[in-house]
Amino acid sequence: MSGKFKITSSHWVIVVALLAAGFACFLLVEPYINSIVMAFIISLLMFPIHDKIETRVGSQKNLASLLSCMLLSVIIVLPLLFVFAAIVQQGSTFSQNVYQWVTQGGIQALFEHPWIVKALSIINTYLPFDEIKPQEVGQKIAQFATSFGTNLVGISAKILGDATSFLLNFFLMLFVLFFLLRDHDTIIAAIRHILPLSRSQEDKLLEEVEKVSKSAVMGSFLTAIAQGFAGGIGMWLAGFQGLFWGTMMGFASFIPVVGTALIWIPAAIYLFLTGDTTWGIFLTIWSIAVVGSIDNLLRPFLMQGSAGMNTLMIFFSLLGGLHLFGLIGLIYGPLIFAITMVLFNIYEEEFKHFLDEQDQN
Repeated sequence: MSGKFKITSSHWVIVVALLAAGFACFLLVEPYINSIVMAFIISLLMFPIHDKIETRVGSQKNLASLLSCMLLSVIIVLPLLFVFAAIVQQGSTFSQNVYQWVTQGGIQALFEHPWIVKALSIINTYLPFDEIKPQEVGQKIAQFATSFGTNLVGISAKILGDATSFLLNFFLMLFVLFFLLRDHDTIIAAIRHILPLSRSQEDKLLEEVEKVSKSAVMGSFLTAIAQGFAGGIGMWLAGFQGLFWGTMMGFASFIPVVGTALIWIPAAIYLFLTGDTTWGIFLTIWSIAVVGSIDNLLRPFLMQGSAGMNTLMIFFSLLGGLHLFGLIGLIYGPLIFAITMVLFNIYEEEFKHFLDEQDQN
């Protein structure tokens, strides 16, 4: 460089105005930020496939991006529609079975089971709760089962609304993804030009964002799919609706600490209480040995590229992200941690001389 860059008051005016305009733009796109972020992350995952498509169609970037988006739609939307229809059918069957079981005296027979009688006796004797009376609990469960038909209408309407919202967000994400794939090189070049960092620092930051985005998606969502698939097989073998409960276990796997145990423990207890001891033992062993091992082995393996974060940091990034942002926080949390660590490394490099002097004093 021929000379030092000097910051003037006009520069500060431009920076402040730019920050204010940037914040206003953020407010405009905030309702759609999740779709934009997901489009960005999926573009990173899809770019190797898109690159091959682009090579085959030549210089027609619009056609290549369109084909990539259509391929993604076929991969995601069609299986989801099939799974959603099966879940609604199996969920409806399950609710009807529960209603019949309760109204035909199943709940009374359950409370007469020796294990339940003994457990209630211990609870009423030693724990500081009001006395639990089986008749009152049975009445409340029966009332819930009686009103379940009415509730099911409301639940179905909510599911339909959520599905409609999902489709709208998905098509918005596809729209953004189209431009991200088509203009990938231009966007990266613009980001590099704007960032006030050296080329090596930009490479490190962009590389880490890409790596963590991929590992967060793989670590969270692929683990959920794998656990849901394995759990569904176990539940189906034990006599439950496999697809419905497998899907529920997939969603439950996102819950920290508890995870899929939220589903399989009550199912195993039910099997023990109804006399299916063999299947209860099978489901317990299967859920611990197979479903549990997926979470313990697959998730850390898929997320091992997360900016050198150890298991504790990954856990808190997932837990905090889930708490602050909801399900999308499983991606945001590790991403925020990773960017912070990369920026901290850049800070260490830039101020290395000063920090070394501080250590010596």
